[in-house]
Amino acid sequence: MKKEARSGTFSGNMKLPIHRWFRYSAGFSAEWVESEIRRFEEDTNQKAKVFDPFVGSGTTALAACATGNESFGFDGHPFVARIAQTKNLWYLNELEFKEACQLVIEKARKSKIKTKRYDESKLLGKCYDFETLSLLDNLRLAYEKLATKNPIWELVHLNITSILRACSNVGTAQWQYILPNKTKSKVLNVYEAFLAKAELMALDMKYAKDNKWVNSAHICEQDVRDKISIPLCNLLITSPPYPNNYDYADATRLEMTFWGEIEGWGDLKSAVRPTIMRSCSQHSAGDKVVLDDILREPLLEPIIDELAPVARELEKVRLTKGGRKTYHTMVAAYFFDLAKIWKNSRAVMEDGARVCFVIGDSAPYGVYVPAERWLGELALASGFKSFKFEKLRDRNIKWKNRTHTVPLHEGRLWVEG
Repeated sequence: MKKEARSGTFSGNMKLPIHRWFRYSAGFSAEWVESEIRRFEEDTNQKAKVFDPFVGSGTTALAACATGNESFGFDGHPFVARIAQTKNLWYLNELEFKEACQLVIEKARKSKIKTKRYDESKLLGKCYDFETLSLLDNLRLAYEKLATKNPIWELVHLNITSILRACSNVGTAQWQYILPNKTKSKVLNVYEAFLAKAELMALDMKYAKDNKWVNSAHICEQDVRDKISIPLCNLLITSPPYPNNYDYADATRLEMTFWGEIEGWGDLKSAVRPTIMRSCSQHSAGDKVVLDDILREPLLEPIIDELAPVARELEKVRLTKGGRKTYHTMVAAYFFDLAKIWKNSRAVMEDGARVCFVIGDSAPYGVYVPAERWLGELALASGFKSFKFEKLRDRNIKWKNRTHTVPLHEGRLWVEG
C-alpha cells in the first residue's frame, strides 16, 4: 500500500521512534503528518503552527516536534491525554529513565507479592493468569512506592502501561477491545517485556535528540467542545472519531482498571464519558439525549434538512433490530458536538489557515450518514471559506460478517480558512 493511502492508519507508526511507545487504534500516520507540515511550509513560505483538537496519543504533536514546529494538542480522554503528554517527555535524560526502570524491576523482583486482584477484578482475571498478574502487580506496586514528582516517572508509568496487552494471553491486540475467548500464540514475559521496552524507549529518546527534534508541543487534557485558549494557528491536522459506534471510553478500560482508576465498565460514565464527544450509542444513550432537543440546536441548522430525516429514520429502524441501539441520538449528538468543535477551532485559526480532517462516513443499521459533507457544511457555517473531500480508500468491503452492504469510504476533508 502506498504511503499516500496510509494517512488514516496508525500501523506504520509502530515502526517509528516515540510513536511506537503505545499503540492506539484511533491513531493515524505520523509520516503523512510530517509531509503535510513540510508541504504547508513550502506552499506558504512560513513556519507552521499546528493545532490538533483530537490529539489522541500525540501523533500530530510529535510530528510537529520532528519538523521543528510549535503545536497545540487537546484530548478529553484523561488516560489517552496522559499517554500523549508522557510521549512528549522524549527530551528527558534517557539514562535517568533507565535507572528509574532498574530501581522498579529490582524492587519488584524482591517483593514477590501474590496478587489479590485475580479474583477481585473480573476483567483482570480474564486477561491474565495468576502468575502473570502477580508479576504485573509487583511492577505496579514498586512503581507506586518509588515514584516522585520527577516527570521521569511518567515515562516509567507508560512503560508498564505499554506492556499490559503484550503480556496478556487473551485477545487484547491489535484492536483495543478485549476478547477473552481468544488466545494469543505469543505472550511476553512481564519483566523481560518491561526491560526491553525501557531499552527501546531510551534509544528512541536519544534518536529524537540526535535528529534535532524540538521540544515545542503543548498537550492538554481538555474537552474541545469547551472554549480553547491558545495562540492563533495556521495549520490544523486531526482525525476525529468517526460516527461508527466505536466506544473510545472503553478503549483503555484494561489499562485504567489495572491502574485502579476504574473498577468496571460502569465507571467510564463518570471517569471518561463527560469530556469526550459522543460518537457511540453507549454514550448517547447513557446521557439520555433527547433527539428533539438536539435537532433544535441552532448550530445544526446548516445540515438540519438532511440530518433530521436520517435521525428520524434511525429512530424507526432501531425498533426493528434486536439491539435497538440508539444510533438516532448518537448521530445527532455527534454532529452537534463537532459543530461546537468547528466553532471553537475557527476562533484559534488564522485567516487563510489550512485544515485537514481524516474522516470516514458511516451507515448505522444501513442508513447512510455522509459525514464528510456534513462536516464541511458545518465548517463553512463556523466561518471557514471552502471545503473539498479527497477519498483515500473504500471501506466495508473486507469483513464477510458485515451488517450492511452500504459502500463506505475514508479520506481527507480539506478546509480553507
